[in-house]
Amino acid sequence: MARIDLDLAHAYRPNPQRDEDYALLPLKMSFEDGGAYALLGPSGCGKTTLLNIVSGLVKPSQGTLKYDGRDVTGLSPQQRNIAQVFQFPVIYDTMTVAENLAFPLRNRGVAADKIKQRVAKIAEMLELSGQLDTRAAGLAADAKQKISLGRGLVREDVSAVLFDEPLTVIDPHLKWQLRRKLKQIHHELKLTLIYVTHDQVEALTFAQQVVVMTRGRAVQIGTASELFERPRHTFVGNFIGSPGMNFIAARGAADGIEVDGRVLATPNPALAGLGDLTLGVRPEYVQLATENGAGAVPGVVTQAQDIGTYWLVTARIGSGEGMSLLRARIGPEQTIPRVGDGVWLSIVGPHTCYYKNEELVA
Repeated sequence: MARIDLDLAHAYRPNPQRDEDYALLPLKMSFEDGGAYALLGPSGCGKTTLLNIVSGLVKPSQGTLKYDGRDVTGLSPQQRNIAQVFQFPVIYDTMTVAENLAFPLRNRGVAADKIKQRVAKIAEMLELSGQLDTRAAGLAADAKQKISLGRGLVREDVSAVLFDEPLTVIDPHLKWQLRRKLKQIHHELKLTLIYVTHDQVEALTFAQQVVVMTRGRAVQIGTASELFERPRHTFVGNFIGSPGMNFIAARGAADGIEVDGRVLATPNPALAGLGDLTLGVRPEYVQLATENGAGAVPGVVTQAQDIGTYWLVTARIGSGEGMSLLRARIGPEQTIPRVGDGVWLSIVGPHTCYYKNEELVA
């Protein structure tokens, strides 16, 4: 296991001049020894590039990478002593499950009794014990990927285990089981794990810390709670949550903030001098309010969806260029407004966030 420190950037073309030329913009961060991390973001955001730089499959065009303080920027994956699990299974079909799991250990000359013990432990964790003598060729894709996961986890001496969207080929109803298994394995083995995914559920349920990425930049690193409650960038607020955060045009005013011509009091006087702002509030924290209620704005309901455990109500506030759609999660115990109804919705409270140029300011 190792602490991994990054201070680098990467472009696939020579002499990059603009942000758009970089696959990975300048980044300085650390993965702590024994931590479980997820790199989360949409396709093309740079997360696989970052993972491949950590593994040694890609050398950064600028900067350095250190394992436990040792510069490994120019070293191969083998020299870095990492294990990597890819999107699709990488196994030997002609070998049995046990032989596949043992292969990385045999390659390194580990004693036979130690190999048997370690293979048995990993097989039990991944619920493969009953298939150890089965040839891999006859197994389903999800079982093959479990073997691939096991090959990444079987070595005790690795600096880190890297996962590149490893559950893509897994049946959806089995994904939650494997996520739970990976979390359990991390707890038991204390390995440094870095997991790439575009699925926020995978990232938030697996990782202790999530690195949210967009357009080649890591915009926030934090726990699931931090990403949900205080997204530091509007992208994080929109990407995390289902549905994502509401964003409403606002402006600092002497007595608070102005939204659609209505001044709403806020507990933060510093907002007054910031000019144009974006108010962010999650649907979970938007409440039905009384007419002219504190921190509330008027709107007209455009949609009311029964989600089962709650209703998702969408209302239009403002008009013309200043028009916004505001979503609220409302419990079934409340009176649910109908399409076309006028409502007042509270948007200012302790969970409200304020953004300037997409960055959190309060």
